[in-house]
Formats: sequence, C-alpha cells, structure tokens
Amino acid sequence: MLRDPLPVPDERMLDASIAGQTFIGPDVTLPPPGRARIVVVGGGLIGASTALHLALLGETDVLLVERYRVASGTSWHAAGLLARVRGSHALTELASYGVPFYRELEALTGLPVAFNENGSLTLARQPGRVDELRVTQAIARHHDVTAEFLTPEQVRETHPLVSSDGVLAALYQPGDAMINPGWGAAALARRAHDLGVTVREGVAVTALQVEGPGDDRRVTGVVTDAGVIEAERVILACGVWTRDLAATAGAAVALYAAEHVHVTTSLIDGAVPTLPTLRDLDASLYIRHHRGSLVVGAFEPKGKPRSMADVGPDFTFGEFEPDWEHFAPIRSNAERVIPALADATYDRFLCAPESFTPDVNFCLGETPEVAGLFVGAGFNSQGVIYAPGAGRALADWVVSGTPGFDSSAVDVARFASAQSNRHYLHRRTGESLGRLYAMHWPHVQSTAARNVRATALTERLRAAGACLGEAAGWERPLWFARAGEKPEMGYSYGRQNWFDAAAEEHHAARTGAAFFDLSSFAKFDVVGPDASVVLQRTFTANLDVPVGRVAYTLALNARGGIVLDGTVLRLADDRFLVVTPTVSQRTTWHLLRRAASGSASQVFDTTSGTSLLHVAGPASRELVSRVLPYDADLGALKRFGVRPSEIADAFGFIARVSFTGEQGYELYVPTEYAAGVFAALTVAGEDLGLRLAGLQALDSLRSEVGYRHLGHDITQAENPWVAGLDRFVALDKVGGFVGREALVAATPAERLRRQAFLLLDDPSAVLHDGDSLRSAGVVVGQVTSAAHGHSLGADCGVVLLTPSFAAALGSASDPNSAANAAVEADVLFGSGAGRLSWTPFRTPTG
Repeated sequence: MLRDPLPVPDERMLDASIAGQTFIGPDVTLPPPGRARIVVVGGGLIGASTALHLALLGETDVLLVERYRVASGTSWHAAGLLARVRGSHALTELASYGVPFYRELEALTGLPVAFNENGSLTLARQPGRVDELRVTQAIARHHDVTAEFLTPEQVRETHPLVSSDGVLAALYQPGDAMINPGWGAAALARRAHDLGVTVREGVAVTALQVEGPGDDRRVTGVVTDAGVIEAERVILACGVWTRDLAATAGAAVALYAAEHVHVTTSLIDGAVPTLPTLRDLDASLYIRHHRGSLVVGAFEPKGKPRSMADVGPDFTFGEFEPDWEHFAPIRSNAERVIPALADATYDRFLCAPESFTPDVNFCLGETPEVAGLFVGAGFNSQGVIYAPGAGRALADWVVSGTPGFDSSAVDVARFASAQSNRHYLHRRTGESLGRLYAMHWPHVQSTAARNVRATALTERLRAAGACLGEAAGWERPLWFARAGEKPEMGYSYGRQNWFDAAAEEHHAARTGAAFFDLSSFAKFDVVGPDASVVLQRTFTANLDVPVGRVAYTLALNARGGIVLDGTVLRLADDRFLVVTPTVSQRTTWHLLRRAASGSASQVFDTTSGTSLLHVAGPASRELVSRVLPYDADLGALKRFGVRPSEIADAFGFIARVSFTGEQGYELYVPTEYAAGVFAALTVAGEDLGLRLAGLQALDSLRSEVGYRHLGHDITQAENPWVAGLDRFVALDKVGGFVGREALVAATPAERLRRQAFLLLDDPSAVLHDGDSLRSAGVVVGQVTSAAHGHSLGADCGVVLLTPSFAAALGSASDPNSAANAAVEADVLFGSGAGRLSWTPFRTPTG
C-alpha cells in the first residue's frame, strides 16, 4: 500500500539562520500607516491567513503587523502536519479546507512550502482507541474523506518501518499531508500582500487602544513602538502573546504557553517522503519524514507549562533548552514503534512554546468585553491544520459581524473570564497538552485545575456521593454514586458506569421527586424604567408580560443565528431576572450591558449571589409546599409563573418551570441561605422518595421531551426556523429585536434545513452527538445531541436534517408527516435503525 515515489520537496527550515530576510516585499520595512480599517496583529500562519482571506472578501484597507519577521514567533517550529478530519463536524469543515488550499499555495507565491500529500496512519493499541478511530472514520465518511481501517499486517505494508506488535488496528487517511509551516506562513503573507494587504515587519504592538464606557467599550487602534495606529477592527493572532495583549483592553482570552518538543534523527534507511505521517496516540507521539530522517514529536501526558516570563516579549525564532530526561519516555515509546530508531542518533532537539487552552480547542471570534476586538489564537499545536479554514471563518466573522459556522466549540467567549487567570491556566495547561493525544471519551472530564468554582452545595453534594464535572470552572454534579459505588467516571464509547445511577435519578423525576443544584446557571437582574425596553430589543419573545410570569426566549445575532437561550422572570414592573446556561455567563453579561448602555436601566450579575435549587417530579408540589409558610397556596402558581415567597428560613422567589418535562419548581434564594433550604428540602422529602440527581439524568429527561441544548442543538449557525423554536419569536412586537430582519428575509428553501427527533429501535444501541444519519445509504443529517431515554427505553436525540431530506418528509407544520420515517444512524454498538418525528416522542407534563 506504499505510494509511488514522489519528488522530494524542499524542506528547508525557516528559522534563525535566515531570520534577517523577508519574503514578502521590499515595502515591509517602511513605517506603518497611521490608520487602517482592520489591523491584524501577528504574522504567523493564523494572522497571515486571516489577512489573506480578508483580501479575498474584498477588504482593501488591511494592515498586518509583525514584531520581527513573518513566522518568527511560534509558527516556524511547528511540525507541519495536516489532517482533514477532526473530532466534530464543525472542526472537520474548518480543517478539510486546508489541504487543497496549501496544495495551490506554492504555485501562487513561488515560495517552497514543501507540500507533501503523504497521508497519515493512526495506530490503536487499546479497544477504546479502536472505537475512537471508528468515530473518526464515520466523520470522514460523512464529509466524503477517504479513511480506511487497516489490520496490523496492512500497517507494515503501508509503513514498512513500523512494528505492528501490540497494534489492534489502524486508520489510514491517504489525503492527509504536511508542509513546512514557516514557509507556509511566509507564503500566506506574501499572497495577502500581493492582493493588497499592507504588511509591516518590525512593528511591535504593546497595547490596545479602547474608547467608550465600561459597558460599551470598542477598540479604536493599537499602540506600537512606531506610534498609535487607528483601526475599526483589530484581530489578535499573536499566539502565546495574545492573552496578555488582550488583557491591556480588559478582554479575557484563556490560553497559556507550554513546551512542545520534536527531535530529528540522523539519516535512516527507508525514511522516504512517501511514508505516511504516523500517529501513535497511545504512545503520545507522532513521527514524520524529513529529508531522509525522521522527526519524533511528543504530546506527553504531563506537559511543561511556561509563563510569559519564560518566553518574554522578544522570543523570535527562539527555543528552550533541551530536556532529554523529560523526553526519555517518548523516545523509548518511539523505539518500540519504529525499531530502527533504537540505533539512530539525534541531530536536533527542538523545544519551543505553543499555546494551549483549558478544553484543547482554539479561541476564535469577537471578545464580549470589547466590540471590534477579535481573536484567532490558542490552537493547541494545530495551527497549521486550521490556519486556512480558521482564517477564512474569522475573516468572514470580522466583515459580517457574526460567525457563518457553528462556532460553539471555539468561540473565545465560551470560557469564563476567570479561566484566563494565569495560576489556573498554568495548572490546567500541564494536562491540556497531553489531552491532545489522550483518549477523547464521550463526557470526558479534565482532572487538573479543578475545584476552583463551587456552589454553596458543592461540598454537601460531594459528601452525598456526587461525581462532579466541570463547566466554565464550576463543579457540578453529573450523577450520584449508589451504595458500594465510587463517584468516578468510567469512560467508554458504550454504556458508561453511571448509566444505571442516572436511570434511577431519571425515574425519580418522572415518578416522584428529584433535586438538582442548578446554581451555576448564569443569572442577571435587569432593573430600571427602561428594563422592559432593553430586554424587548435584545430577545425574540414578547417579554412585556404581566408581573409574575416567566418566558422562554432566544437572543440572536444579525444573521438570525442563536447566540443564547434562557428564561426571563418578570419580578416587578421595572425588574426582570434573566437566567441563561452556565457557559453563557460572559456572553449574557456583556450582551445585556451593551444593550442597556445609555438607557434608564442597569444590569447586575447575580450568578454568585443567588442559588438556584430545582425540584422536579409529580411529588414536587407536595415537597416544595412543605418548606413554605402554612398559608402559601402553591397550587395557585400556574405553569410559567413566578412569585416571591418565604422558603424555609429564606426569602426568595419560586418559579414553576422545569427543563425535565415534568412538573417542577425553581427556588431562587440568596446563596448564604442555600444550605439551609437544601437541608429543609431533604428532611421534607424523606417520605416522598426524594432523590439527588445530576446533569446526566437531566440530559436524559430533556432529550425525551425535545428541549434544545445550547451549543449542540442551537448555535449561531442555526436560526429559530431551523431549530423549530419559531413559536418563541414575536416578529410583530414593537421595536423589533436583533436578527429580526434576517428571519423575515429567510426564504422557504432556507427554512427547509430542519431539526427533527430520532428514537432508535434497539435498546442496546448507543447514540452519540455527531453520529451521521442515513437513508438508503445516503447521508441525510447528523445527530446534534443524544441521550438514553430511560422512559422511552432507547437512545433518542435531536437531529439536523439536510434540506432535501427534510423536504421529502413533508411540512414540519404537520406533526404526522415525518412519523415513522425510517433512518439509520452510524452507531458503534447495536443497531442504528430508528425512526424520525417532527415532534418529541414524549410530551411534557409539567
């Protein structure tokens, strides 16, 4: 299976030996202009690609500034590996754009980018890794990318230097490639320059210039060692330096530097350009060809974070000192994978910084804190892979003001502001580097830098057996261990160890009463004479409801995409409580403050000061009544009602709403009273079978009744028509709302891209987010979120259908038109056969 010999590409390194040269044009040394419409800070792969794609979109007033030479920061020392398929559909769409783009780059610029479409080979040494590779293959098949499973015997045929000992299987992707990243960055910058982008090397940006009040700040330029450059938009694409530069404007970017190591051997017999890039994820390494030698790179389980004091502001074409002792385990693994390495000598040990994020996805988009300030950084050693696609997506975002793709996994705003804390990042980054090659289990949790954000009940719930998971730094119960069980995640692509415990918690909510601590949800008081006006123009639903009512609503971008969802509680004529998902706190805070700027209203973040305790189930009314005053008539509180009340020893609010689809009540109390209210509920619920429940059960409950999940089912890539949430859109309300024009302009054809609901036939089959959906062998959609419906007896989920298939099923206004439509999901275990419906398979009863 080894390919025919290819011409050996020119793989000269763009490094310190040629650091004094420029490859862009003679004007790069001229003083920068005093103004540009868009300034891109950073001349690496990401910055150069973004500038180039801005030019391709017709932006003619773009300035790219680099403090030394193009690619001199961190791009030059990358390994240059290219992959088409990543762990999700959205990321795969970004990555797959890169290979054909790089293929043409050398011809367009004349610079030797050393593009080599040599393919890649990923080994699996444990059953779980085999499952992971099958997920990768399914994503590849969905996107028409060739990915072949190989036996251990075929592995040697494809890569003759590899020992197949201990290998269970491998995934071969012949369309993967590699380039020289330094020359790639130079070629991108030259192409941008040729299309009209102004490029200036030797210009150091030291701070950002921002104007406006604290709740409505906008970037107006950059401060450089050559003076201030005014701008309408600024893009930070400066790698490990991005966090600190953003902080000069008060914007939070959660990334941190860590050492990335790769070593180059002397000449090795059989090391030829046609060898596919080898990834042995279980051995934490990759191996690629380089001019008759091999490069061995590491993503070791325990990485070495580096502070910016270690890196410094002038770290150009820089390297850290070799640490052979730290590299020794990887070297030993490599010698087992390729026996010829045991006798090889190493000509170079390259150790230099790259930036990593808490969840190992990069940061893209506009910062919530500062309008017009965009980020493209934190690429976790995958900047070469994503540079063309991310640069194109970011350029479109800058020009249009909104993302044109599902940005949920990479949006710079997804992290809490506190996650840009350097102490936190230093602790997390030691794990983040290794997570790149660690098992990518469903529901996987980080273990480093935990317990930094807790609710008033976290320790009590931990003592009660909670297995805690993290979101935006918060510790939240995922499930509760039963007698004899350890509250620890047991990962698998099949049923995980918490399945039975979550089932019992689910059934408690359906048949009795279950308690959920939802205190990590973001909560904001909007008060003042203009509070109603501010919220009306911010959200889609008509929020001018009577005092004591609750409304579910959406916030949209200018394209009509869904930025966030939540509930709004009207507590008084001039006071509203806005509640949104945990990961939306930062986005909601700045969205509301910007909307309220200049109005007779104020916004207060009460997330930490208000606890949200939720009780759901048929017995929830009786349970909550027992902790209320004797004269409180809870039966008078109708669905979607809210009222002030004494609750145990506290004063707070009770809302009759639930994300479970059952009757339920949300109790809002000051945080210092939460423990007492929880204790009162626990005692009152002893004879009612009250059960503590976690987010795994909540996910199952909401999936059965079709409630959407932000970041999965609803994203900025989908509008309310697609998501089937148009009943929460008041197109006719006075004053309109952000995104209304886009919704009105949506054509019937555009509205055909619809979501539906899927229920599998096989109770043992496991449905995962991202699974492809097929009909007659043709891809007709994908699963956006999935869980086991314990009341339904099988896995279920929300699916996004292709327009043509949705049209073939009939009108979504006719609930029966899609009933029992047979489809097949690409599941790993059991049969993926199932049926679709426009309406959920279980009707909410709460």
